[in-house]
Formats: sequence, structure tokens, C-alpha cells
Amino acid sequence: MTAAHDRLARMVRRVQAQARVPALAVALHRADRPLWSCVVGGTGNDTALGERTRFRIGSVTKTFTATLVMQCRDDGLLDLDDPIGRHLELPAHGELTVRRLLSHTAGLQREPYGDVWDTLRAPDVDELVADLARAERVLPTGRRYHYSNLGMALLGRLVAELRGGSWAEVLTERVLDPLGLADTAVAPGPDAATGFLVDAYSDEAHPEPPTDFGAVGPAAQLWSTATDMARWAAFLADPVALDPAGAVLAPTTLDEMRWPLTSTDETVWAAGFGLGLILVPHPDRVVHVGHDGAMPGFLASVYGRRGGDGTAGAMGCAVLGSSGTAAEIFDLPHRLLAAAAEHDPADITPWRPGEPAPGPLRRMLGRWWGEGFEYVFSWHDGALRARGADDPAGKPPAVFAPVPDSPDVFRTVSGREIGELLRLTRDADGAVVRMHWATYRFTRRQETFDRYDFRAG
Repeated sequence: MTAAHDRLARMVRRVQAQARVPALAVALHRADRPLWSCVVGGTGNDTALGERTRFRIGSVTKTFTATLVMQCRDDGLLDLDDPIGRHLELPAHGELTVRRLLSHTAGLQREPYGDVWDTLRAPDVDELVADLARAERVLPTGRRYHYSNLGMALLGRLVAELRGGSWAEVLTERVLDPLGLADTAVAPGPDAATGFLVDAYSDEAHPEPPTDFGAVGPAAQLWSTATDMARWAAFLADPVALDPAGAVLAPTTLDEMRWPLTSTDETVWAAGFGLGLILVPHPDRVVHVGHDGAMPGFLASVYGRRGGDGTAGAMGCAVLGSSGTAAEIFDLPHRLLAAAAEHDPADITPWRPGEPAPGPLRRMLGRWWGEGFEYVFSWHDGALRARGADDPAGKPPAVFAPVPDSPDVFRTVSGREIGELLRLTRDADGAVVRMHWATYRFTRRQETFDRYDFRAG
């Protein structure tokens, strides 16, 4: 393990030196190992750089606001397809839906009205709403991905309205406290790192002015530590490990948030966007889920890892830096997660014999044919499963759950044809002689759609 950690530390130190980051804090969370962290550089003030030094995390804040919105949905306070104007009194753009705003496909302009980044003065809530009529919808709704801090600010206002408190109060009560993220806050605190602009042609690092994002805070206000953010990334990837009771979000809700709704760049298709989350695919069915952040003097990149050989449960990485221009920060968590999975892989759990399939299902296990292709139905981990006979090893199977009061009907709960029914047909002796999955006929032998059996001739 020491060799693996030495490798990770060297990767961190190389980025800090080559990208010239005044302070770089990194943490790696995983369920099967102690938390690993590494800090390099100095805070730029009188305090020492350490694990509890806060950095501005910028747009990683959006993942928290998205979580609050999904909590409201799960509690029945809204529907994702509601127009936001159903819940907020707005002078314009009230017809934009919650889902479109969460996925940055509403077409709303990027920033609030005015030159926020020139004046570094963000509007308060009243100004944000009053000036909404002067904000443009720069693209047709649903046309494509277009990032909008304004849209996320409106969602933060929505959460505050529905919960009867400020966005910050709701966030602390409903997310930060339950997950133990004690070092994450809307304010920097006395020992936070200073953010810098590092001169492109000299070694000068000039402090950036502190900024308060006001009513746009739900898009980019938060400060945090690398250790807190690695834990948060692990939650986004594997919520059951950190929130087994689903007190913050149900695992199925995180599944929904992680489903790609749009591509962030239609020319390269290198990343997707779900409900408030960036999705970065990697080879061998691995996906990293999280968000990047940028504010004056700070860059952040926070991602959890799902899938792939060697990936541990609750695996998340955070990289926080006090430079506003060191773009290498955005790539580092992906490389660290991959290196950890390769050089310190999760332990392999030994297989042990389990309970047999229920009697009525035992005789239907094995090979079936549908649409001219061969499938294998099996019973593993207490559930009926199916996969294509030629599927690659890493492709997840379809998993079925019984439909109550219908002994020969199952619902597909994950994998291929999720949501569809599997119906079994038995002969007089109780043997399953054919099945219908998503209405397609499955038989023990390969048949054409008009039931020509090749073996029978």
C-alpha cells in the first residue's frame, strides 16, 4: 500500500510543481482503506496548509444544490417536469422546467443580468428575480447543453422557498450535517487558503480578491476541504456505503441523477451531463461522476468512480488548488482514481455457495433464444438474471424482481430492458416452455419470428 500511496503522492507533487499551484490539497476516499490525503505548498497567509484548510470549490456547489432539488422531488414538493414558475413568482422564464434547469438544457443565458465577473458584485435575491426579465434565453429549450449559473441560482431559490429557509440553512440541515461534512461551508473561515492568479511569464502569484456570490451562491459559493470533498464524491458514486438509510437521498435517486441527459460537447462526446452531475466515461465500463469548479484564484475537481476491475466501493477523489489557471487540476482526480484502482485494487471477495433458485424457477434456468440471439438466464445473489451469451464479461446483466401476486411475471429492475415485464408460460406439467420479455418471444431453440425451428427443420 505504501508503494501505491507513494505513486499517488508523486503524481500530486508533479502537478503542483509543473502547473505552479501555490497550494494543492488532494484526498482519496474508499470503503476498504483508510482515507489518503496529500497537501503540497502553502496557504498564502500565516496558517500552515493542512487537511482542514478550506478552498473555494466553485461549481462543485451545484452538485449540492441538485441534491437539494432531488430531495424536494422525493418528498413530493415538486415534479422535475414542473415549470419553475409553478413554485416561484418570476417576471420571466417561469415556463422553464426544473429538469431542464438541472441538466443545463433550458437555454437560459449563462450569468445573471449585468457584468458580474467584471464588477465582482453578485445580485441579492430581490435583484436576481427583478432582473430576470432582462435575461435572455439564448437557445431554444432542449436544443443542447448550455451551462447556466443563473439557472442553478433559480433552483437554489426554489429550494429555499419550498423548505422555508435560506439555501445555506437548508443545505446544512439536510446534506452537510447528515453526511458529516463539517468543514464545508458558505464562508471561508479564518484559516482558508488564499486564491492566486499565477503570472504566465514569471513566478509572481497575485492574490485574487475575495468574492461573495450572493443570490448566485447555489451555483458556486461553497468552501471545503479535500477530505470532505473526497467523501462527497464517494457519496455521489456509492450512496449506500455512506448513507445506508437513504437519509440524504435514495440510491435510486442518485441513479437517476447519474443518467446522462445530454453531451457537454457534441464534437467529441467526452463527457455527459445528468441532473446536476458531470459524467466522464472511461474504458472498460468505468464512469467518473462529479463536477469541476472554478472561482477567482481557485480550481477544484471532485469525482467518484463507478465500475471496472479494481474499483473499490465508495471510491472518490478531490483535488483542490489555489490557482485560477492550473488546468492540470481538472485531469488529476481521474488519473489518481485510475492509478489507485490499478496499483491498489480492491480486494477480490471469495465466491461462496448460496441458496438455490426457487423450485418453480430451477427448470427454466439456462439458455434461451430471442430475436435470433442466444441468452443465458441464471440465479445469482438471490435474483433471476439474464445476459446475452456473447456479452463481454464487464457488461451488467438484466436483473428481475417478482411482480406481487403474479408468480410467473417479473419486472426488469436493472440492465437491458429495465422496466419491462418478463412473462413465463408453462405446460401442463409446470415446465416453462416459452417466455415473453418486453413482449419478445423467447424459446429454448432458435426460431424465426414465424416460429420456424432450425433444429426441427
